[in-house]
Amino acid sequence: MRLLWELLVLHSVMVCLAGGCQAFINVYATLVLAWIALIYLLLAQTVPLLYLTTPDSFLSFAFTIRMDSALTELLIQDPDNIYAQGQCLHFEMYTREYEEEEQKMRSGKSSSHPSWISSVSDDNTLHGPVFLQEPDSLIFPLDSEEKKVKLSCEVKGNPRPTIGWKLNGSSIDVGMDYRYSLLEGSLLINNPNKSQDAGTYQCVATNPFGTVVSREAKLQFAYLENFKTRTRSTVSVRQGQGMVLLCGPPPHSGELTYAWIFNEYPTFVHQDNRRFVSQETGNLYIAKVETSDVGNYTCVVTNTVTSSKVLGPPTPLVLRNDGVMGEYEPKIEVQFPETVPSAKGTTVKLECFALGNPVPTISWRRADGKPIPRKARRHRSSGLLEIPNFQQEDAGLYECVAENVRGRNVARGQLTFYAQPSWTQRIGDVHAAIEERVSWECRASGRPKPSYRWLKDGEPLLPQGRVQLEQGSLTIPNVSLSDAGMYQCVAENRHGVIFTSAELSVIAIGPDFSKTLLKKLTLVKVGGEVIIECKPKASPRPTYSWKKGKDILRENESRVLLAEVEREKDPELCSGGIRPPEHSEMCPLKAQRLESHLGTASRATGVITCGLSAEPAHPPSDEQPNGQYHIREIILIILIARQASFKRITVLDDGSLRIVNVTKSDAGSYTCVATNHFGTASSTGSLVVKDPTRVMVSPFSMDVTVGESIVLPCQVSHDHSLDIVFTWSFNGHLIDFEKDGDHFERVGGQDSAGDLMIRSIQLKHAGKYVCMVQTSVDKLSAAADLIEGKMNPALLPRVTGILLQPRRSPGSPEAVSIDEVTDTTAQLSWRPGADNHSPITMYVVQARTPFSVGWQAVSTVPEIIDGRTLTATVVGLNPWVEYEFRVVAANLIGIGEPSRPSEKRRTEEALPEVTPANVSGGGGSKSELVITWETVPEELQNGGGFGYVVAFRPLGTVSWMQTVVASPDAARYVFRNESLPPFSPYEVKVGVYNNKGEGSFSPVTVVYSAEEEPTRAPTTVLARSLSASDVEVSWAPPWENQHKGRIQGYEVRCWRHDEKEENAKRIRTVGNQTSARVSNLRGNALYHLAVRAYNTAGTGPSSAAVNVTTKKPPPSQPPGNIVWNSSDSKIILNWDQVKALDNESEVRGYKVLYRWNRQSSTSVIETNKTSVELSLPFEEDYIIEIKPFSDGGDGSSSEQIRIPKISNAYARGSGSSTSSACTLSALSTIMISLTARSSL
Repeated sequence: MRLLWELLVLHSVMVCLAGGCQAFINVYATLVLAWIALIYLLLAQTVPLLYLTTPDSFLSFAFTIRMDSALTELLIQDPDNIYAQGQCLHFEMYTREYEEEEQKMRSGKSSSHPSWISSVSDDNTLHGPVFLQEPDSLIFPLDSEEKKVKLSCEVKGNPRPTIGWKLNGSSIDVGMDYRYSLLEGSLLINNPNKSQDAGTYQCVATNPFGTVVSREAKLQFAYLENFKTRTRSTVSVRQGQGMVLLCGPPPHSGELTYAWIFNEYPTFVHQDNRRFVSQETGNLYIAKVETSDVGNYTCVVTNTVTSSKVLGPPTPLVLRNDGVMGEYEPKIEVQFPETVPSAKGTTVKLECFALGNPVPTISWRRADGKPIPRKARRHRSSGLLEIPNFQQEDAGLYECVAENVRGRNVARGQLTFYAQPSWTQRIGDVHAAIEERVSWECRASGRPKPSYRWLKDGEPLLPQGRVQLEQGSLTIPNVSLSDAGMYQCVAENRHGVIFTSAELSVIAIGPDFSKTLLKKLTLVKVGGEVIIECKPKASPRPTYSWKKGKDILRENESRVLLAEVEREKDPELCSGGIRPPEHSEMCPLKAQRLESHLGTASRATGVITCGLSAEPAHPPSDEQPNGQYHIREIILIILIARQASFKRITVLDDGSLRIVNVTKSDAGSYTCVATNHFGTASSTGSLVVKDPTRVMVSPFSMDVTVGESIVLPCQVSHDHSLDIVFTWSFNGHLIDFEKDGDHFERVGGQDSAGDLMIRSIQLKHAGKYVCMVQTSVDKLSAAADLIEGKMNPALLPRVTGILLQPRRSPGSPEAVSIDEVTDTTAQLSWRPGADNHSPITMYVVQARTPFSVGWQAVSTVPEIIDGRTLTATVVGLNPWVEYEFRVVAANLIGIGEPSRPSEKRRTEEALPEVTPANVSGGGGSKSELVITWETVPEELQNGGGFGYVVAFRPLGTVSWMQTVVASPDAARYVFRNESLPPFSPYEVKVGVYNNKGEGSFSPVTVVYSAEEEPTRAPTTVLARSLSASDVEVSWAPPWENQHKGRIQGYEVRCWRHDEKEENAKRIRTVGNQTSARVSNLRGNALYHLAVRAYNTAGTGPSSAAVNVTTKKPPPSQPPGNIVWNSSDSKIILNWDQVKALDNESEVRGYKVLYRWNRQSSTSVIETNKTSVELSLPFEEDYIIEIKPFSDGGDGSSSEQIRIPKISNAYARGSGSSTSSACTLSALSTIMISLTARSSL
């Protein structure tokens, strides 16, 4: 130790003599630190502790190194008196490879199967059967002239497979039935018979490597027989009545289509909103029969497979002569099933059609409120809804709505989604060595979820012994030769079956290098690392050994000592020479990052880096050209441990040879020798070691003036036997010297120089330039950081020293953490992100909870967070809610990207503060008090164990009854007590509680207990007919002293004599009303009516039913031959008398409705004549309608008549539609008869 200190003193004196004592003072601290570290390293002592203090001022530091029990302290205190004049020592001890890193490389991942194994790629390779074409399901027309069925099957394999067939799981003996024959594997069936040949077929392929079976193919037969019935009975209906003609198709197989002939071919029934032919049943539906429908109808059935047609016997349709059918509500005759299973990708067709008068309109909707898919199409006046390419989202409850003026009816059906199995993961061929582990996994999608089974060589494979099966996975832990064969995974659900096949080959061969020879020539640099791959074909896996030349190569161990101690070689910066005055730093520190090289502390050898940097104390002057500099920082990095032992030459697990820290002596020929039970083989290649490339002159940062030209140097030393390539990048993008040749040019003139010339520099050229050098053995780069552009004073006076850096909005803040939380606050901290050359002015905190919609800004303390503040307290949070936070920075340019979210933290619990809203209740059954409220949202419950406290008391009493409802989702409480008086008022309030205690109660509200149903029926029930569609019913309320239960109103029930009472129409009145009008009834029909009282508890007993018959329907014929005349200010209208039919009410008079063309209000005049005189001014157009009325109500109205504004004193005209108004002269007369329309 004394000798070492003497060496230190001697070195100090030499430094003082060479550069002056002042220089000695400048570097004294660095020498002491470096020598101490070097001494400890050479003694191979453990340094478990490093303590380094570097204050922000960089003007003082202290460190301590503890050596076992010895403690040495070095303290430099007053660095202001220390000056540096260009001296800098730079010590580096480079580590080599470490055992941990080497072990990681040695145990690197390798494929589970040898690299030489590949899938079957050509027919020259021996392999098992593989299907090229599998049979498809088909439908064969029985009347086909070909009389032959072909089921295709094409297979490849080596040796060529033999092919057989199965029908319904049993093998077909082709030789035993002359009708069967094979054509290159395909099955031909001559004179097919539907009773013998229909079924499920599979192709079976076999060669010495195993057997596979194809997918299942169904063979079906299509046919269409003739109708059996020769004649059909006549169908007699009333005009206006709905009608169904049945088709009744004959026996058949295959899809059918239907049409109907009217009277004779080729006149087919045209489908519209009144007529519909169902493609499900073939039936013809006519919603409302008209006189034009009378005739003969013939059903035409077509088989879409065979294209054959048959005609059914004609069905005559005649009209009855007992009157016309009145109007009635829609009756849906064609509707789709309650459940419609629909396959993925298919076209779903839903039929819906209704009979009714007037003709009903058909509309479609989804019961869940979602819109009908836009791709859906409506046909045949909406009687058919077609949904192409059916998908999961199209499934749901669909409704068909049929309606007319008399009512509406709804049919519903659930479309369910199903999908046949479809492979998402197939199995592939596996070539495995003996005793290797083999596993397959197959996966299929489908609805319902598919199940799986496995086949080996066409036979079911069961889990037994070494074979492990679990759903879609198959595992054999250690394969043997008996496991070789063809395997198939089968996925199936009730809608289909699919197969995927693979071959398992068990390999047993000696090593073979014929296709994987060692690389003939491998290049590597001195000090580098090389891996020579050795991957012969072999099974089982061989053992490996290596030779260098003729000598066996052994893995060796090396011990790492101090590798290099050198002085900084820059003559201008670190050897006392004249330093350029623009350099503001002394000697840039070259600290090396070591994380990628170091192992654990007990094995790492370490690095020492010592450097100085300084700032001017006095600028350079004539007297002192170098100036004087304060020491700005002294940094010491010491990572020292025991000398590490590692293997420089290693044989990896896959047989490859790895050499690290390559030297010239490693060059030569190398031979890999592979051996297993079946033999030995070897392969040889050469290793050539080249000198590494080193950067001799690297580019450096500089200030430039806009408009001038500079050269950035990049010069290297390298092995001249290797080609070298120089490239340059600017701000991360490669420079294109052809495209940017006006400013950039490669200069240098020799292969070791790649200097960059930048001509006529512009502001846009400021940035980072990197010189990249690459040879076939190494690559390296050197960079000049930022070029600071100065404006030419001649171009812009007094503008100098502009730093050209792009300014952007700030980067994301980092490391957002939650330091502390309370019930309503959270303390946050974070680190700033990049300011992107514009100072951060403000931070904003955002929060997110499971209940919020995205991220929301939150209140903080301080309210405004400036750019220098990196902590904040978030206030106003909800207790017992899980929060996560993020921070957003802003500067003058804009708002940056948000930080990553913090971890999730839940605020602390607190007493609940929010009470339930809308406390109410009432109703229920006898002896019940029902109390309801709106639940408190989870985010406002303030803690766990949340529940409700329900309090109630009779109105006017003092004490409260309370009960606890423990569920936070409860919104109702029912108190039951036989002594509870009916319909009594109670004061009610609902409170809240959680784990922290009870909160407050809601405001008090009054709720009534359940009441009793009325106990008596109304009396004196009377009914009278008002028209063909309306009756009036009246009644007297029960005597007050004879009944219990409050009466809220009355319910009138009305049903036709031929209907069931439970289907009665119901009308409710409110309050004390004792009469009601029942509308929309059928004319000339007997109805029964009954009345009963009701309240919230239910309905009371019903009165006795009374009967009433509605009046006959009003006349269905409108007035015809309407003629009008004008004279002075009068208009005279005349029309033909309307005669009622036998089943209609007699005409009592006529109503004339008139209005101005521009008005909506209508005036009415009644008359019992067939003419009327109107006193109307001529300054306006008039719209007039005429309709008869009777006891049954108003009859059919004429079409609207427009009487134009007339300037002449006299005019005359006849009825016409509004759209065909005429202007008439005094002498002109137009007679237009209005055609009557039939109505039900």
